[in-house]
Amino acid sequence: MDEPARTIGASTYQRIKQDIISGALTPGRKLKLTDLKERYDTSPSTLREALSRLVSAGFVEAPEQRGFLVAPVSPEDLTEIAELRVLLETHALTLSIQNGDTEWEGDLVAAYHKLRLMEQKMLSGDESEKVQWKRYDWEFHETLIRACKSSNLLALHARLYEKYLRYQMLVLTYRGEDAAEEHRKMFEAALARDTATAAAVLEAHVLNGLQHTLAAMGAQS
Repeated sequence: MDEPARTIGASTYQRIKQDIISGALTPGRKLKLTDLKERYDTSPSTLREALSRLVSAGFVEAPEQRGFLVAPVSPEDLTEIAELRVLLETHALTLSIQNGDTEWEGDLVAAYHKLRLMEQKMLSGDESEKVQWKRYDWEFHETLIRACKSSNLLALHARLYEKYLRYQMLVLTYRGEDAAEEHRKMFEAALARDTATAAAVLEAHVLNGLQHTLAAMGAQS
């Protein structure tokens, strides 16, 4: 495959994945190549390759003789994803706090500052930038663990976080001051190099978010 084809394939993969995460392509939706060809303006072969990669990533399913469809969602799947996120992210956070240097601290301060400003906006009642809020939320969590010195761990966490984010985008609601306070405690514990507190708050943060999202899913069903 030549370079332009690889670039188009990677772009198509990312575009479809983001549409699944955002909910633009809804859970269980049949992914017909004729429709996708028009939507993403690319060839059937490129679409098949992208969809096959998304099957491997867990965002698309390919039941025998039924083509491709967006992976469904369920409370059980979300719970498993959240529990795995706790395992990976608390471990990565511990390593990152132990290894992080002053540059990491500076990046963390910047990431938290952006998130906190957005949280203050949300708390004031302005929820017009929910997508940007989730982007800053991801940047903060990614920065917290960035210094773990394990590319494999970071890659696994990023894939798992995307699956977790998909559920949150489907029921995009804000936990308010509780979530903001958890972020503050994680931030301060990380800067203080208090790994035990940071990991404990992170675990509570993810599990509290899990319960919030499960409740929102139940309200929508």
